[in-house]
Amino acid sequence: MRAVSGNQFTLRRDTPAGEVRATVTALAAALRRLSVNGIDLVEPYGEDRIAPMGAGLVLVPWPNRIRDGVWLLDGEEQQLDITEPGYGNASHGLLRNTGYAEVERAADTVVLAATVFPQHGYPFLLDTRIRYRLTDDGLMVTHTVRNDSGRAAPVAVGAHPYVKIGDVPTAELVLRVPADTFFETDSQLIPVAEHRVDGTPFDLRGGRRVAELNMNSGFGAVQKADGTSRSSLTAPDGRGVELWADHNFGYLQVYTPNIFPTAAGPNLAVAIEPMTAPANAFNSGQGLRWLEPDQEWSLSWGIRFTGFPDVADARDAADATDAGGSAGH
Repeated sequence: MRAVSGNQFTLRRDTPAGEVRATVTALAAALRRLSVNGIDLVEPYGEDRIAPMGAGLVLVPWPNRIRDGVWLLDGEEQQLDITEPGYGNASHGLLRNTGYAEVERAADTVVLAATVFPQHGYPFLLDTRIRYRLTDDGLMVTHTVRNDSGRAAPVAVGAHPYVKIGDVPTAELVLRVPADTFFETDSQLIPVAEHRVDGTPFDLRGGRRVAELNMNSGFGAVQKADGTSRSSLTAPDGRGVELWADHNFGYLQVYTPNIFPTAAGPNLAVAIEPMTAPANAFNSGQGLRWLEPDQEWSLSWGIRFTGFPDVADARDAADATDAGGSAGH
């Protein structure tokens, strides 16, 4: 049976920590799986499903939401298709239902391409590419957007990974997000104010257990070291997963649904979404980038595993177990 999300691009790389594997789908260039030594680092889903709750999607030319799908271009109202009927918004860009084409392929790398054509509420032509490359400590994702329109085009970029650590219950993981502000939102989940996180439940800089969170919240003023922000999930045994993003990604969305569909049934999950602009950026202008004709924009983020034993440690532990077992007979 053909996969409902189109061609499946499986990547693999041998690393000091063992084999790293990823699967990317043609539909929406979504990250469907990422693992190290068989330990899942993102919430996986089967070939027989489209990305549940936006899992792993690429979000272009805007992430998050645009209120009522309406914005102004040179004083003229633009009406985008409403793709989030429950809130009445245009959500997560224009490529979530688009099939990407393979451009380059290697054992540990794939480059996929898709075009944003002029359409309802977005009269611009963009060429986009996304490069997934496995590294010795995880995955690097690079987006490239080129404006092939005859005038400047508004663009923002995001991604929607749900991060996890194998079979460790997500509720037990500690989430750290280096953001100094959060966005207060209204009933449509559209920002109405930006506040400091100090002294609020939104202060995740020191870390909080996911079990304590109930969030679908945007964050700003994301702290960076050497131009890179680092959010993380840490397990009680010290293993961790880090979502890093370069200087272009000044915002994050944290989403903690307790109904994420897994093989074992609905469960708690946590999405850490890097974004170059917050919700409703086409109206607020916050974080929005205007690409001039023929201008190209490249930006990167990735997922890195930390605290995982390397192959030598695993082999030594196995040898010790074998020796102990032999001595007991």
